[in-house]
Amino acid sequence: MNGEHHIHHHGSSHVPPLTPVPASLPSQHLGLASGSGGGRGGGAMGGPVLSPPSLAAHSMQTPPSPIPTPSPPVPIERFGSMIYRPKEQRLTREAMKKYLRERSDMMIVILHAKVAQKSYGNEKRFFCPPPCIYLYGEGWRLKQEQMLKDGETEQGAQLCAFIGIGIPDSCLFTLYVLLLSVCIASGTKVALFNRLRSQTVSTRYLHVENGNFHASSTQWGAFTIHLLDDNESESEEFTVRDGYIHYGSTVKLVCSVTGMALPRLIIRKVDKQMALLDADDPVSQLHKCAFFMKDTERMYLCLSQERIIQFQATPCPKEPNKEMINDGASWTIISTDKAEYQFFEGMGPVRSPVTPVPVVHSLHLNGGGDVAMLELTGENFTPNLKVWFGDVEAETMYRCQESMLCVVPEISAFRGEWLWVRQPTQVPVSLVRNDGIIYATGLTFTYTPEPGPRPHCPSADEIMRNSQTHLSRLPAITDMSGVQYEQQPSSQGGM
Repeated sequence: MNGEHHIHHHGSSHVPPLTPVPASLPSQHLGLASGSGGGRGGGAMGGPVLSPPSLAAHSMQTPPSPIPTPSPPVPIERFGSMIYRPKEQRLTREAMKKYLRERSDMMIVILHAKVAQKSYGNEKRFFCPPPCIYLYGEGWRLKQEQMLKDGETEQGAQLCAFIGIGIPDSCLFTLYVLLLSVCIASGTKVALFNRLRSQTVSTRYLHVENGNFHASSTQWGAFTIHLLDDNESESEEFTVRDGYIHYGSTVKLVCSVTGMALPRLIIRKVDKQMALLDADDPVSQLHKCAFFMKDTERMYLCLSQERIIQFQATPCPKEPNKEMINDGASWTIISTDKAEYQFFEGMGPVRSPVTPVPVVHSLHLNGGGDVAMLELTGENFTPNLKVWFGDVEAETMYRCQESMLCVVPEISAFRGEWLWVRQPTQVPVSLVRNDGIIYATGLTFTYTPEPGPRPHCPSADEIMRNSQTHLSRLPAITDMSGVQYEQQPSSQGGM
């Protein structure tokens, strides 16, 4: 165990989903890609289509079964000349100001299991839990309204999801991922489901809704599993440990959406409807396990139809290291993951795919005053992205898919009468594509006060102009006064 962290969990804050993907998708036909319906929504790859009749209705259609084999994926050169050439439609400062006022982002959140069982022969194994797509933000409704105003039909303006999966060909890569994923680490997210007699139709998932834990047949929750010390007392605040989860460990399950937590639990291995009291091997993917409610008289976490109840186990008379449980107290555990993307069409609907969506992991400031530059580290960067500070576009240099550099605008760009920073001024940092797509980073930049006018030196703009092809030769800059940045990531993209 390498460390301890203090955790505080809180009450629920329910977020209604819009489009969960149904559980009826066979594993050999499932994957990820997305696009809009009709002829104006952008590109997508083949696969089953979910088409809710109304954005306001929060409903969906289930594709027919069996699902036809999707068409082969189209090869895409991500940044080459073949496909990635969005039409020039540069964002105006007025459009950025409007966006910053209204914040009508379009968010896509994809929840999915990290592993799946492969189908062999004529088998049709199903992803369990199934991938789910959640759409948040006012931008989805606004996009539909704009498409209708532009003459699109009702059917063409409907929202669709195209789903497919890519399996790596490299056996070594697959083995590497498998070895990393087989055990479950403290602080990671898991899903729990119960399936009676291996019947897919009887599958129920642990979920939180309206402030209550329940067993849902249509939705599943992603729960952070924390490893606790065995002597940790029951409290809203608790100390968690690093390491992998083993049977016999004390754990805490916290809903990653609402923050609601179950009481302290001891995770136990299940074998033939028996909870093994002395098993201590690592918990692995798709294992069957039981959750003993600590400091109770053999009470286990159990489901009864859609209700979550406590079930009292029966001691095994011949084997004191085992307790008999019922089917509802046996849960299958699996690690889950989440992908989250956020964007806004600042100059109206575009035909090009919004992907690849850039993600900024960190900011690093170089220099200060007239020569302050900001380095952005992340993924999916492209040469046609510009960095914006609030409603001001910055001189930007593309380095590679993981790195960009930009000039920090003068404070006078925001405070016209200021020649130096007189009081703290915070602005959001965004990435903007050359067709007007705005990607919020969830990060902000703060100008910190200066004692007075700074001595003049060559501006960062001049350095950038002279260094487009010789970036590695930039002089070292050590003056850090006057400017700093803050990172404030937000799950809803607020800044």
